[in-house]
Amino acid sequence: MKIIDAQIHIWGQGKPSGLHRQVPVFTAEEVLAEMDAAGVDAALIHPPASWDPDSNALAIAAAARYPKRFAVMGQFPPERVENRPLIQGWRNQPGMVGLRWPLIAAEQQAWLRDGTLDWLWPEAEREGLPIAMMGGLFLDDFRRIAEAHPGLKLILDHCGLVRTGQDEAAFAQLDTLLALARLPNVAVKATGAPHYSTQGYPYRNLHDGLQRIFDAFGPERFFWGTDITRMPCSYRQCVTFFTEELPWLGGRELEWVMGRGLCQWVGWDYDFG
Repeated sequence: MKIIDAQIHIWGQGKPSGLHRQVPVFTAEEVLAEMDAAGVDAALIHPPASWDPDSNALAIAAAARYPKRFAVMGQFPPERVENRPLIQGWRNQPGMVGLRWPLIAAEQQAWLRDGTLDWLWPEAEREGLPIAMMGGLFLDDFRRIAEAHPGLKLILDHCGLVRTGQDEAAFAQLDTLLALARLPNVAVKATGAPHYSTQGYPYRNLHDGLQRIFDAFGPERFFWGTDITRMPCSYRQCVTFFTEELPWLGGRELEWVMGRGLCQWVGWDYDFG
């Protein structure tokens, strides 16, 4: 079974935000060494532009250098009118399969409502570009966009849960999240899951909530991943948490969750052999 991580970061400068490893540089070669040790075949790079403004170019260079190991969900400042033409032919860049903006800051989330990003959704829909966002921060806006643009594939980052919550608090909006599963153009990246528990591995208090999300979205719209530079456990444990510790996940469905579903959703032409 091929294992493909739905979210990693690499960077060449800046001060990483939040709980990410506080190192000034984290290279493609460093993450490849960790992937190899953990049994991870490939990964989708999300440029952390909030602390490294050159990270998009860095990700493209990594995908060009290691085309069998990396693809990219890239980004650019979407609020700048002069950047709008960049979306045309976006996939022509090495490894590029989509777009991703976390929109964590309140002023960035305001763009969802004040018209700043109204241009983006129809353009991405026309270009066939999936967009990933930290939609758990703005589930109502996320639903509105998904309903208005049914041909636009949207991805909820980090299980779609409450970003700052842990244990039961992380699932405070679970019913609202599960309702989004009725929209066929919405998928969930099951990335960063260990962060949501104050318990140790294998994070048993997350199992039921994750199963409910999986049951709602199904194996083709529920993508395993790590955000490894922010995880409280080893890379290998991030893998085995899903491949060995969830009794409700196995067989063909596990294969879809661990990589095949992600590649189909974003249009990553990965060789599964």
